[in-house]
Amino acid sequence: MKTPKNFTPYVSAKSKPREFTFRAIVLGCILGLIFGVGNAYLGLKVGTTVSASIPAAVLSMTIMRTFFKRPTILENNLVQTIASVGEGLAGGVVFTVPALFILGAPPSMFRIFLLSALGGILGVLFMIPMRRYIIVEKHGELPFPEGTACAAILKSGERGGKKAILAISGIVVGALYKISSGALHLWSEVAIWKLPKRFRTEISIDCTPALLGVGFIIGPRIASILFAGGMVGWWVIIPLIAKFGTGTALIPPGTIPVEHMSPEDIWSSYVRYIGAGTVGIGGLLSLVKIFPLLGRTFHVGFKELITGAKHHKRLPRTDKDISMRWLILGSTAIILFLWLFPGLPLNFMTIILLVLLGFFFVAVTSITVGIVGSTSNPVSGMTITTLLITCLIFLAIGWTERMYLIAALTMSVVANVAIALAGTTSQDLKTGFILGATPRSQQIGEIIGILLPAITIGGTLYLLNTVYTFGSPEMPAPQGTLMALIAKGVISGNVPIALIMIGVVLGLFVEILCLPVLPFAIGLYLPFSLSSGIMVGGLVSALVRYKGDKNAMDNGLMVSSGLVAGDACTGVVVALLAVLGVISPSAPPLLPDIISLLTFAFLGYGLAHASLKRN
Repeated sequence: MKTPKNFTPYVSAKSKPREFTFRAIVLGCILGLIFGVGNAYLGLKVGTTVSASIPAAVLSMTIMRTFFKRPTILENNLVQTIASVGEGLAGGVVFTVPALFILGAPPSMFRIFLLSALGGILGVLFMIPMRRYIIVEKHGELPFPEGTACAAILKSGERGGKKAILAISGIVVGALYKISSGALHLWSEVAIWKLPKRFRTEISIDCTPALLGVGFIIGPRIASILFAGGMVGWWVIIPLIAKFGTGTALIPPGTIPVEHMSPEDIWSSYVRYIGAGTVGIGGLLSLVKIFPLLGRTFHVGFKELITGAKHHKRLPRTDKDISMRWLILGSTAIILFLWLFPGLPLNFMTIILLVLLGFFFVAVTSITVGIVGSTSNPVSGMTITTLLITCLIFLAIGWTERMYLIAALTMSVVANVAIALAGTTSQDLKTGFILGATPRSQQIGEIIGILLPAITIGGTLYLLNTVYTFGSPEMPAPQGTLMALIAKGVISGNVPIALIMIGVVLGLFVEILCLPVLPFAIGLYLPFSLSSGIMVGGLVSALVRYKGDKNAMDNGLMVSSGLVAGDACTGVVVALLAVLGVISPSAPPLLPDIISLLTFAFLGYGLAHASLKRN
């Protein structure tokens, strides 16, 4: 495989600057832990995570320049590479493990550590054979938005100090806001206004800094599509079901008559299944669109597995990966461990499916992040497809007992973490390719960076479930709830096909309109308060895009990342204080909902002002 013509990395392949250093590894692990915990909270609340690469790169440049002598650009790149692992691992875990909690089979914290750590390493290893094709040969064709932007920021390192101040300010504001609403209960986090009874719905908005930041980061287009999904679900489908679901008859899967249901009950009993169908077709359509690239990717990947070791020593520094020998040995050892380790409910069939589907979707996600970026990458759609295929195979061979349901979900945990880490690895290796980093150093750094978030993520899940309960409006865990519904329904044969097919048709209609299906589907599936909170952030982003320039958007991105991290990490601390009995998680707010809305509006104004302010 040849490097594209006319491309020269920022750091020459012949030079050997400091890169894989102790200080870079330690700083990367610390930032990875922060972004991992923050994204775990965010994923459980909103159903999405945000890329940690850019804020981690800015923070790394500032910290390294302040406390250490002559840090190199490749050291800073290694820091952001390791730090981004926390975000990827959090997404992989929180999209799947809550399903086991919801079904009454929560894995121990040690088992969560094993599944997440081994799945993450597997994802990094599976991606290696595809690097030269996806990252190198397709350079200039696959944009890799976050990876390319991160490389540009690292090359413009002289701006790091000012940008880091914005990120730190966002963290402080997000933390103080969360303390005021979540710990001191000065105002409610969710403002709700019930419409007259004949409408059978409500208007609500989750007034939290994390949602404002997410909306700004994903931009006005995706935020508005997500909001449109919420409007269709809560202002169209729920009123229609309430209007025509009269009488005392039970309409499965509901357990009480529709006329006695609240809007939340209708959403939980019916709309979520419609959303599941829309998510499913959205994920399938995403795969179809990139299918032409998959054949070539697999061809190159298998060729690397067979012949890569022969010429590895002759490669330049910037083209050296972890050797194929260690890749094969490491992958085989992990797979055997998952199969043979006592207590893990994985049989031979689930292991075979893990290898086949895991490797396939690692290739898929490595391409999709190159097209749409990490934040918009439909990881959950790929995982739901993996789970659905597994459950259908189990159903076909008669494995319908509860133990097989747990085995299918456990396999999906490992597969989802592998998929998420492969996407993160792909994005980071693109940054490294542009800068002239050593791929092997980045790959080893990511494996090291997996360990600390994997150790802490289990405790974070148990803490948040104890305080809020997964599947509740306060902590919806949308993907986990959806996976529990799908797995239980398929294995038991009680899937409400009619509702799911309505969602499929709705997704196809959105596709016909040339709109991205997955954001719409997520909005349809989430509580409306989350969609509306994200929409406010999208509107602020639209204002900054209209009045400002690229520098203004960069400012907004840093402040937004800080708001997300400050709110989310403080939310975990608040949950811990609630478990310890220091505060009450359900105390009534001191001020009315209008104060929540006004405070949130002021926060949005502050984000816009900080973005547009001239440095």
